[in-house]
Amino acid sequence: MQTIKAAVCRAFNEPLVIEDIQIAPPGTGEVEVTLDAVAICHSDITYASGAWGGHLPAVYGHEAAGVITATGDSVGGFQVGDAVVVTLIRACGSCPSCAGGQPTICETPYDSVNGPLRTADGGPLDQAMACGAFAEKVVVSHRQIVKIPESMPKDVASLLSCGVITGVGAAVNAAKLRPGQDVVVIGAGGVGLNAIQGARLAGARRIVAVDMTEEKLEIAKEFGATHGVLAHLKQPWKAAFKALGGRGADAVLITVGAIPAYDQAPRYLGRGGKAIMIGMPHSGDMSTYEPVVLAALGQGVVGSKMGDVVIQRDIPWMIDLYEQGRLKLDELISGRWSLDQINEAIEDTKTGSAKRNVILFDRG
Repeated sequence: MQTIKAAVCRAFNEPLVIEDIQIAPPGTGEVEVTLDAVAICHSDITYASGAWGGHLPAVYGHEAAGVITATGDSVGGFQVGDAVVVTLIRACGSCPSCAGGQPTICETPYDSVNGPLRTADGGPLDQAMACGAFAEKVVVSHRQIVKIPESMPKDVASLLSCGVITGVGAAVNAAKLRPGQDVVVIGAGGVGLNAIQGARLAGARRIVAVDMTEEKLEIAKEFGATHGVLAHLKQPWKAAFKALGGRGADAVLITVGAIPAYDQAPRYLGRGGKAIMIGMPHSGDMSTYEPVVLAALGQGVVGSKMGDVVIQRDIPWMIDLYEQGRLKLDELISGRWSLDQINEAIEDTKTGSAKRNVILFDRG
């Protein structure tokens, strides 16, 4: 066991505690990655608030990049020194979902409480989301990582581990957008901006961003939105219909975990349109809609976890787009913080003004 520093959640809705923890060496099929950067996702904040339950103490963080510093056996060609991104998608590769090309909904359970992490005194410590990347190192399955170019900045690369693949993937993989279709994206935060980028890359004709502030709508246009609608209007879907030339959208991408957004989403749809559920509400939250309308108009509601990506296929594609200047990543970073500043970075993220805050590790 090694001793490393991590930001540990010991009580829900309380600041994370920077402390020493223990991490086991990688076993068969696993690699150790020494991290350079980890971004803060709203999912980390939701878990730390207790909204989704879970074991405590825990180490959150799942949007990371670094360098492999140790490997177990059978790691699929990865070796020490490889620069990689680390995702939460721990896929077995052989269950019905994985075999069917849907590794984001792998059916093989993973016991994260009895994973590689322990407290300083040897007690159980949850490796949340099979990652635990609010720490100097992680030990993860080789199926959770993808090689990146040595020249790619790690803070930028870390965004590919969740927010980018979730947003772009939802537009391309889940919504299956075709050139010329019209799209509404509810929420212009980190995932929403990437859903907008995905819609643009897919060839959408009109992309309407819906958010609470004019500032975020202007930022959305920088990422590819053609129109913006304020969510607090009495009937914002009517403004969206006007922007879409008088008809509803072919797809509505809901990128926030807010129940009002889910309740309103079908109202933006045109005939045959689909609402893509991306944002994650709190456990127990319920939404309502009128089924007869969806049935009569041939509409649908589709869940999308992590953009339905196959990381070994989709992340290299997105890296190419970034290097060609067709995918914005640098522009997504709002601030860079140290591990000791993680609680400040979380509070800044909670304000809703940040696109992505990134923790940088000092490797000496």
